[in-house]
Amino acid sequence: MSDLHRRVAETSAILERIARDFTPTVFASSLAAEDMVLTDLILKADLPIAIFSLETGRLHAETLAMIDRVKDTYDYDIALFRPDPLAVERYVTQNGLNAFYESVDMRKECCRIRKVEPLGRALAGKRAWITGQRRAQSATRAELAVQEDDLSHAMQKFNPLTDWSEENVWDYLRSNNVPYNALHDRGFPSIGCEPCTRAVQPGEDVRAGRWWWENPESKECGLHVVDGKLIRIKSVAA
Repeated sequence: MSDLHRRVAETSAILERIARDFTPTVFASSLAAEDMVLTDLILKADLPIAIFSLETGRLHAETLAMIDRVKDTYDYDIALFRPDPLAVERYVTQNGLNAFYESVDMRKECCRIRKVEPLGRALAGKRAWITGQRRAQSATRAELAVQEDDLSHAMQKFNPLTDWSEENVWDYLRSNNVPYNALHDRGFPSIGCEPCTRAVQPGEDVRAGRWWWENPESKECGLHVVDGKLIRIKSVAA
């Protein structure tokens, strides 16, 4: 069995266990490459795992186009969760549209409004949630576990692609004709909001283009943070 086939078999088993033991559960998709692997596995297996995405209001057109591509390919409508418009208006009025460039605190507040609060609504009433995070993506994810206790949301959090390499991801996408974000072909291995993401240079870390003006240790948006700190709370044996 090839490395990719083994990874797919292991990940499929994890997803089946989540669907069986943690219903209702949801998958948070950023519509990037890793998330399209999980989207393909979930929808082709017809698993009872709902898929949602955070439409922050600052996404690239190419990212938004993925919503229609998923619909066209799988006949599935990804649920979209948007920020509170009044909170966005207050932030912009008080600080400016692009105040997130001014400090880490300003950037984290923007992420809180546009991502963290909508995520809370998306996870309400669920027993578990799934992400497409991988250990190899960045220093902040080096200790990522497949299953974790998410204390901030009082539920289990699963990262089924923890041990996948970037090569695994792209081998899967190409061998299965899975649609992917066009920005990946333009030097964007990691994709977030448009003003906070740039293409990376040869030899740079895959997440170097995210919040490129900050130190690597601060580069998380808050979706995977507890009490303001990035913590691998407690891994749970699968």
